[in-house]
Amino acid sequence: MNIDNLRAFIAVAETGSFSRAAQQLFITQPAVSKRVAALESELETRLFDRIGHHIVLTEAGDALLPRVRSILLDIEDTRREIGNLSGHIGGRVRIGTSHHIGLHRLPPVLKRCTRRYPEIRLDLRFMDSEDACQAVWHGDLELGIVTLPLQPAPELVSLPVWPDPLAVVVARDHPLTQGRPGLDDLLEHPAVLPSHGTFTRTVIEQALGERLGELQVAMSTNYLETLLMLVSVGLGWSILPSHMTGTDVVTLDIGNLRMQRTLGIVHHRERTLSNAARALIGLLTDQA
Repeated sequence: MNIDNLRAFIAVAETGSFSRAAQQLFITQPAVSKRVAALESELETRLFDRIGHHIVLTEAGDALLPRVRSILLDIEDTRREIGNLSGHIGGRVRIGTSHHIGLHRLPPVLKRCTRRYPEIRLDLRFMDSEDACQAVWHGDLELGIVTLPLQPAPELVSLPVWPDPLAVVVARDHPLTQGRPGLDDLLEHPAVLPSHGTFTRTVIEQALGERLGELQVAMSTNYLETLLMLVSVGLGWSILPSHMTGTDVVTLDIGNLRMQRTLGIVHHRERTLSNAARALIGLLTDQA
């Protein structure tokens, strides 16, 4: 089977669109259609149904999808393993990371990487930590630099790099700044928190334990910088990395409410890491 045809099939299946697949592959839409048609001809079956403006996998396409993913991952692993034999440190490393880590943690590491290993090409993609872990698990990314999950998938290796203590923060004129508030006082006021289902929100919910049902969430977002702004204008209290506290917010000491997340690296346990990825991991773990 032609590898380019397989990649076109994967792109259409994942995007649900021939035009978006063309953008992802940096080729024209007719070229994508031609590659998918060639694969359908070779297999003597339709792989997609066109229903109005929607593209959906046929039963054959659905059965083929995991096999094609496995084939392409095996090819990529083989290329990495053979390339690693030379000892050369270069080439592209596909990395997923959150905006927060990209802003606050990565710049000095990436600067050292580009200076020490000028032939490494960093393909940095910003996304939620949860999505980055999923992409590493699927093989779409070689590394994730993320908030580490409390219970990672068994296929993923987690390498801690930065401890990241969390703190309760409020605006300077918030009522909770008066006196010595406890958890009962905190739960009487609305909160603005990381979105439900994120690794950071899970840390918070576990810390609240049996009091979780009393939590009043006025607003949620995945962007911690946005939460800091919402806190600063008085829309609620939040729980954010302690290093983010600035002039517009203050930190509250709420009894035994102690929380910490861990930032670090994830990679797939069964897939070969390139020399470039190993070099970057070395630079990152030097931070630990």
